[in-house]
Amino acid sequence: MPLRRKKNKRNNGEARKLASLFNIFLGVIVIVLVIAVSGTIGYYAFTMDLPGIDALKDYRPSISSRVYDNNNQLIDEFFLEDRKLIRVNEVPKIVIQAFVAAEDARFFEHRGLDVQSIFRAVFKNLEAGHIIQGGSTITQQVAKMMYLSPEKKYTRKLKEAILAYKIDKYLNKDEILNLYLNLIYLGHGTYGIESASLGYFGKSARELKLPEAALLAGLPKAPSNYSPFLHYEKAKQRQVYVLTRMMEDGYISRQEMEQAIQAPLKLRPIRPKDKIAAYFVENVRRYVQEKYGADVLYKEGLSIYTTLDLNMQKYAGEAMERGLKEVEERNKYQPGLVQGALYCMDVRTGAIRAMVGGRDFNKSEFNRATQSRRQPGSAFKPIIYTAAFDKGLTPATVFVDSPVALDDPSQEGGLWRPKNFDEKFMGPITMRTALVQSRNVVTVKILQEIGVDYAVSYAMNMGITSPLSRNLALALGVSGVTLQELVQAYGVLANEGKKVTPYFIKKIVDRTGNVFEEAKVQPEQVIDPRIAFITSYVMQDVVISGTGTRVRSIGRPVAAKTGTTNDNRDAWFIGMTPSLITGVWVGFDQEATLGSQEVGGRAAAPVWLYFMEKALQKTPVESFVAPPGITFVKINSHTGRPVSAGEKGINEAFLEGAAPTDRVGGLSDEKENFFR
Repeated sequence: MPLRRKKNKRNNGEARKLASLFNIFLGVIVIVLVIAVSGTIGYYAFTMDLPGIDALKDYRPSISSRVYDNNNQLIDEFFLEDRKLIRVNEVPKIVIQAFVAAEDARFFEHRGLDVQSIFRAVFKNLEAGHIIQGGSTITQQVAKMMYLSPEKKYTRKLKEAILAYKIDKYLNKDEILNLYLNLIYLGHGTYGIESASLGYFGKSARELKLPEAALLAGLPKAPSNYSPFLHYEKAKQRQVYVLTRMMEDGYISRQEMEQAIQAPLKLRPIRPKDKIAAYFVENVRRYVQEKYGADVLYKEGLSIYTTLDLNMQKYAGEAMERGLKEVEERNKYQPGLVQGALYCMDVRTGAIRAMVGGRDFNKSEFNRATQSRRQPGSAFKPIIYTAAFDKGLTPATVFVDSPVALDDPSQEGGLWRPKNFDEKFMGPITMRTALVQSRNVVTVKILQEIGVDYAVSYAMNMGITSPLSRNLALALGVSGVTLQELVQAYGVLANEGKKVTPYFIKKIVDRTGNVFEEAKVQPEQVIDPRIAFITSYVMQDVVISGTGTRVRSIGRPVAAKTGTTNDNRDAWFIGMTPSLITGVWVGFDQEATLGSQEVGGRAAAPVWLYFMEKALQKTPVESFVAPPGITFVKINSHTGRPVSAGEKGINEAFLEGAAPTDRVGGLSDEKENFFR
């Protein structure tokens, strides 16, 4: 009994649908008759609130904006509706025939409304006892998509019919098809034949073959129900229906139909893969939306040409994952817990080539390369040393690595006693040794000598924009900075003293070819190129014999510096060649210790190496070339004094006229006593 009642309810529902459909079709016929006799007062009253169609020929549908890398490879897209425009004359004729056969067989004969099809649909539906055919033409579908809401009302259907008639009078058939094929929704977020072709088959609609065209032409009726990804058998049945209609209408032969039915469909997965440059693309999205607005970004089909190198970005992601897994395995951490960031920039232009803002963008959109301020530790020291060289000190200047107590009201007893990482002291050492071996106490003494305010101004001049502590602890990198800031500042050293602003967009062009903006590289000489070279020259020894020897296997000149903060909470490695600079940060978001042995040279340096080995694999080996005004003198690496003929020593770089000329070299009494 309950089953019979359920069946009766279903039959009653179908009867109501048929009655409603029949009434709508009768209404459409009435409208057709009204239009045919040239219009009445009632007709005009009914159509007064209908939209005009004068702008149809210049209609600009919402289309997606596309983001390209430095080599014009597509990275990503921004859209509300995934639509890519294509002209009807670029589409194979077989595609048009498939959609016409499936949706509106008499499209080329009727005037927007097909009364014959309406009557046929009504009688077939009545005969079948349920709705199996609709009566809407392609032109009516265009009218509905462009002007009307999807509500199922009698008045909406009448308006649709009137608009279809007007559209057919105003546009030719090709123009109507052009609108239809670019507007129609074809499932899985794709709008228009071009986006659907790319989404389902991975190729342009220009390349569609008969089996593929028939499959797509079968989708408008019910895109979800006939999705080949979700319901493959239903999709094939619908494809067969379209092919049959094409054969019946004379577009293809029976043999072509049968061959198309048997042909395999080579679908490509429509579900998006993990984005290769999610953090970079999010930077692009935010910038464009803030500057031009969401409507322009999501609807106006911008072409956004960026500086990113997709290959380098891939290498960066792989290097980061490999390096972080090694840290986790060494310390038995839960997989995926350690975070990292990588920022790669062209030294001479500031163009960003790769950016990793974190482990997984889907879990955290926070960009640790550009948004996170962390203590740089010893990675800040090259800025202090550069400022000192610019104030007259040299790599051969000797400071005593010995205990020191400094006034500090925040410390117990009002004194601060800075320590070295190994808690040992080396005695008198040159500034070269102090930087290469990352000696904390000597760096504090250097900052004390040149002045904190001077060093802060110098850092800001090189590109540090974060607030800096104006005390001697600045020497140890206690002020938080971003990875991007450090990379920009180091870039000044590699770029002969010239500062460039990091940028990620080369050019933005709208759908008509109008250029919204175009980047112009404007290097600014902020420090003496000779001073920049001296620091870079010393920093090469960090890789050869200092705290960065882990990357020495790269086999080319690299100037670099490691950085480690208190309790090993942050690990840094910034390294540069004359053309490319890359910075890496590794740590926890909550600033917990990475492990007692996880210093910058162990936790961050491998990530840098894994990336730069591949990023530079096809590029020539470059050396840091000394600019005019630099002289080299062979000195004793311990005393900083010139060596006699036949003595061992190192070639040190000096400004012309600033090299030591005697064995004493102007040492203070304290330093001289250590060498007696």
